[in-house]
Amino acid sequence: MTIASDDAQQGASHPYRSMRDFVQSMDDTLPGKFEITKEGIVHDMMSPGGPHEVTAAHVSRRLEKVMPDELLAHNGTPDVEDEPEGIMRHPDVMVIAWTDLNVEGSIDPRTLVAAIEVVSRSNPDNDWVTKMRDYPLIGIPIYAIFDPRTGSGAVLSDIHPTPDGPRYATRKDFLYGEDVTIADWTISTEKLPRYPEKDAGQPS
Repeated sequence: MTIASDDAQQGASHPYRSMRDFVQSMDDTLPGKFEITKEGIVHDMMSPGGPHEVTAAHVSRRLEKVMPDELLAHNGTPDVEDEPEGIMRHPDVMVIAWTDLNVEGSIDPRTLVAAIEVVSRSNPDNDWVTKMRDYPLIGIPIYAIFDPRTGSGAVLSDIHPTPDGPRYATRKDFLYGEDVTIADWTISTEKLPRYPEKDAGQPS
């Protein structure tokens, strides 16, 4: 669900800070994840636990087994934020150096090696459409998507300019069961959980 603001669509800085304050106040109050896009506030009603969280945990652990020690696949707080663009996101997993994580407040998205999202049942377009637009815009070099609805995903990279703004030029699709390469590291997608078919497209 997107809660749009007329002022936000005009790119005003003060309304963005108001939305950010609202999002931060709601994070511990309501279930799900609140983020800010060009259109306004997005509320993604993720289920606590279940295939979404298990997938994020598996991907994080598998990456950390093959990455150098100075990097981690972090699936906690804080957000990544580009205030001039009016965007604040919370990747399910972010590949980042320990030194770049050790900051006060939000993370500079340009310090990320990669952002990884697990598609939610309630709002798949948030991952497949708006984040595919927002992440190159704020300089995240690699974006990997895991979709437990379909047992598939994609890795996007190579930001390049287009008439509509920066976009990823390269997309590599994969199916669960195949190996997938994210940045310089290849991991297995074997035994990643799927959403139950009976409610694979329903809100949690």
